Amino acid sequence: MLAIKKARKIIKSDPESKTSSILSGLVLALETNASYQLGSLYELDYKNYELAVDIIKEWRLDRHYASKVKLLSAAIYVDDLKEQPAE
Repeated sequence: MLAIKKARKIIKSDPESKTSSILSGLVLALETNASYQLGSLYELDYKNYELAVDIIKEWRLDRHYASKVKLLSAAIYVDDLKEQPAE
């Protein structure tokens, strides 16, 4: 669950960054079984691309860990930020 914890830290530390947006989209797609544009992962730097791949691996291994719920919460927060009108 190391990748999931790392992703949560990234998302919480800067929820409006491009990296947070991409990782959040991935998490939401994994959780909801929605389609996801894998090409967006190529916008990540190599380290975060590897993190995204590790998230997919961890998600597949165990879909019911508490850490995943915390990451999902952070991803939903970022998604909600995108929907709010700019001030």
